[in-house]
Amino acid sequence: MSVVEFAILLPIMIALYFGSVEITEAIAINRQVSQTASTIANLVAQASTKISDSQMNDILAASTAVLTPYPVANATVVVSSITIDPSGKATVCWSDSLNGSARPVGQVITLPPALNIPSTDVIFGEASYAFTPNLGYVISGTLTLTGSMYYAPRQPLNAGPQTPQVPQVIRNNTAC
Repeated sequence: MSVVEFAILLPIMIALYFGSVEITEAIAINRQVSQTASTIANLVAQASTKISDSQMNDILAASTAVLTPYPVANATVVVSSITIDPSGKATVCWSDSLNGSARPVGQVITLPPALNIPSTDVIFGEASYAFTPNLGYVISGTLTLTGSMYYAPRQPLNAGPQTPQVPQVIRNNTAC
């Protein structure tokens, strides 16, 4: 009798075991993806007011170190400077990416209401990861995991004595 019960329960127990392994791996990678988005936005927000191409490449490469030990080839990392005009319209000032496409300059972005403060800038970090489980026992196909984070630039522009200093990060000598 116990052999029959074991034979009935064994496939269920194996499915639960492999399913928990796959789900645990997806949760771990999703956490790393969120940390990558936070890292890229934080590094850019801390930067001096001007970031060169080589500095941006270094920042993008450093942000992917967070994904270790998972393959970086499956990840897309995007960082953008979002400028909010006096009327509250948020648009992309500049954007860079790793393993994907940057956001187009001028693209309108919908920000959370608490961040949509007129005449300010926000650094927006995004990361996504194409997760394909090793076993494919419970989760089949590819699951896209995403994370995003906003940070305020920390270095004010030296705009002159008559102009208020607004923190902004400049790319390729172009201020928005």
